[in-house]
Amino acid sequence: MFSLLNAHSKSMMPRADQALPGRDVPIPSPDFHFVTGNRIKPPFPDGMATAVFGMGCFWGAERKFWQTPGVWATAVGYGAGFTPNPTYQEVCTGLTGHNEVVLVVFDTASATFEDMLRVFWESHDPTQGMRQGNDRGTQYRSGIYVNSDDQRAAAEASLKAYQATLSKAGFGRITTEIRDIGEIKDGGPFYYAEEVHQQYLAKNPHGYCGLGGTGVACPVGVGA
Repeated sequence: MFSLLNAHSKSMMPRADQALPGRDVPIPSPDFHFVTGNRIKPPFPDGMATAVFGMGCFWGAERKFWQTPGVWATAVGYGAGFTPNPTYQEVCTGLTGHNEVVLVVFDTASATFEDMLRVFWESHDPTQGMRQGNDRGTQYRSGIYVNSDDQRAAAEASLKAYQATLSKAGFGRITTEIRDIGEIKDGGPFYYAEEVHQQYLAKNPHGYCGLGGTGVACPVGVGA
């Protein structure tokens, strides 16, 4: 692994044959949210929907969402990579292909996927490629990970709308990836992060948060 680490840039996606092997069983993580007390692992109550986003360091990204009206629970984890059941240390090598992502569980009676998209776009700079601010590497890339055709259509429409708004404000091309994530379950394809990372900024109020948006508002009706 040492030779791979020396040869591989953390700002370049690894190939599948370069990825770390991982493990067959999930790493230990809690079942309940530190702030809300609600479950962060399925099964979720009727009427709940899920969304998964990558937008830089997942500590600050998660806090943005648990503070959003209509959000029932959140969890941080790893997604869109190759290594099964990775650890944080493995993800940080750049040799798993995973992104730091946030699982958002929201109540469809009081919030929509478009509401979640608006928080996503306005809470980070989606034009920065394989970094977010001073955090550099593939694990900090911008991503929307969808679980249905409807979510994909809404995500693609929102990207197009926000790109037009950002371009008028002088920003460059959005680099956000839109990929399938599938069904959320304990054991992938969203891999829950370790307990220390779950709701980190609630447990450590003065902890690091490198998240910052562009200051450009996302158009109303982003998924229309």
